[in-house]
Amino acid sequence: MSNFSQRSFEKELMDDLECSGEELAQTLKELKTINKLLGGNQVTTGGLKQIFNAHPQEEYSIADIGCGGGDMMRVMHDWAINKRKKVNFEGIDANPNIIELAKIRLAELKNVTFTVQNIFSPDFLERKVDVCTCTLFTHHFTDSELVQLLKGLKLKSNLGIVINDLHRNPIAYHSIKILTKLFSKSPMVQNDGPLSVLRAFSRADWERILDEAGIKDFQLTWHWAFRWQVLIIV
Repeated sequence: MSNFSQRSFEKELMDDLECSGEELAQTLKELKTINKLLGGNQVTTGGLKQIFNAHPQEEYSIADIGCGGGDMMRVMHDWAINKRKKVNFEGIDANPNIIELAKIRLAELKNVTFTVQNIFSPDFLERKVDVCTCTLFTHHFTDSELVQLLKGLKLKSNLGIVINDLHRNPIAYHSIKILTKLFSKSPMVQNDGPLSVLRAFSRADWERILDEAGIKDFQLTWHWAFRWQVLIIV
């Protein structure tokens, strides 16, 4: 029986920065489909809309932290085109193998660059951007690491931060466990999908972690399907 009262800190297979090859490619393909079907992408673009409305300007820069295969950057790119916003994107990830895949997948997008970088390194804070986004990324960290990450994101972001991550909930856990067992061809997705829910957050978790990071002014809203949006507008 899984314990939903507190976060799990068991490592996911994707946390291995050496993971690569066909399994990684299949995992990223399936994650793209899951996010699209369950409506998770709108959590990020909805946050961007609020930041852009609060800070209208000619051009924006966005750093997608933990960008993975670049799926969310493509979503944000297409959304920006539709909204007639000029945006330059930087995808940041610590896994060089996943960055190489992302470069291939988004090769035709001229306003996208990629950086292999550890978000806890001093280099991360050297160059500021307008907005930092994190999608299904923050649950990979312990509470203390996440406090450090949030402090870094606040220093790096001129206008705001959008975090899109999972709600730790029995329904979400058992649903993704059944779906991945029935439809996934990736052992990584079958393992990491349910585990990511156990590593995710309750409302109280987010409120406590944000308070420890010294962030008092934020919006925390729940979205279907079992997503939290943490929005910080500077």
